[in-house]
Amino acid sequence: MKCGSSLCTLNVGGRRFSYTAELMRRLPLSRLSRLLRCVSESELLELCDDYDRDSNEFFFDRHSEAFSFIMLYVQHGKLRFVPHMCELSFYNEMLYWGLESSDLQLCCQRRLDDRMSDALVHFFPEEELPRGADILESPWLERMRRTFEEPTSSLAAQLLASVSMLFVVISMVMLCASTLPDWTALEQQRIIEAVCIGWFTAECIIRFLVSRDKWDFIQRPLNIIDLLAILPYYISVAMTSLTGENSQLQRAGVTLRVLRVMRIFWVIKLARHFLGLQTLGLTLRRCYREMVMLLVFICVAMAIFSALAQLLEHGLDLEAGNHDYASIPAACWWVIISMTTVGYGDMYPMTVAGRVLGGLCVVSGIVLLALPITFIYHSFVQCYHELKMRSARCGRSLSGEFVN
Repeated sequence: MKCGSSLCTLNVGGRRFSYTAELMRRLPLSRLSRLLRCVSESELLELCDDYDRDSNEFFFDRHSEAFSFIMLYVQHGKLRFVPHMCELSFYNEMLYWGLESSDLQLCCQRRLDDRMSDALVHFFPEEELPRGADILESPWLERMRRTFEEPTSSLAAQLLASVSMLFVVISMVMLCASTLPDWTALEQQRIIEAVCIGWFTAECIIRFLVSRDKWDFIQRPLNIIDLLAILPYYISVAMTSLTGENSQLQRAGVTLRVLRVMRIFWVIKLARHFLGLQTLGLTLRRCYREMVMLLVFICVAMAIFSALAQLLEHGLDLEAGNHDYASIPAACWWVIISMTTVGYGDMYPMTVAGRVLGGLCVVSGIVLLALPITFIYHSFVQCYHELKMRSARCGRSLSGEFVN
């Protein structure tokens, strides 16, 4: 073995690179510097795939073009992605040779962050298993966690999800029926609500007890929604017992009505069981930049068209002008319903110039609203396919469990 010889050859994916041993020691690639510190051939084979003693050649079964770009970084100090290569694959090559994401140029770092976000972020993120959890955690606890957290993981999980959905539907029906003027079944309504809330409370407590990371469980969005939907019932029961159902305290009565209506958040709980709602939530999470851009477009157009509409309809003739456009904030309402093509007709321009402006407002609204839709649509399709494949994998595991 001639590791200490003056010339070393690196065979990376069939492409040879020759460097002196001194240069390899100074390269900011930890794998190559560790390679020269090896004292035996067994240590060498832990860092490379093969070694030729006669030619002092090290073989690496890695991407040759990616290594070429990494060596360009060593020479010139700028590291960028290989064109037409997956960002995650190139990042994997970087980690293999001993580089980090901070070595990338800023624009490539943003691309890598977006790519990793698309690949790893889910509306229902998988909980990472902490070290030693597979030893300390009992199998039945893990099975119960999957039963409550993953509705498609087993037959029992599907039955539990079906029961939970049934209680959600019953709770929503009772909430809607209670607002009818001739609704009289108040006592039956209280009993049904108590049963539904009891089920939801027990389910939430069990999911909290069997979760691996309690703090992460509290921070998850759907769990926060569950808590916001459960607490109003107990608060309203406590306030009713303290102030009475027919209390003269108007504030308490308004608070009770607000707390009862907050139970509508249970509808979002259906997102655990419906792929469409999961896709919607994941799309909104990934496309927040496009959504912000859409809001910026609307706000800029509202500022321009509302100011012009107020001037043309009211500002030029304060006495006989259209008083619906007496102020710019009032004109903003007309702009937003015109740009979204809703057109309530509660206010409309009277002058010729105002009608021309209204036509431009409608056309520009259609164009501005359509610009970010393409990005959101493609993200929606991608999220749908990802969640569908995930559901299919869980379905295959469920079929195997059912057969066994």
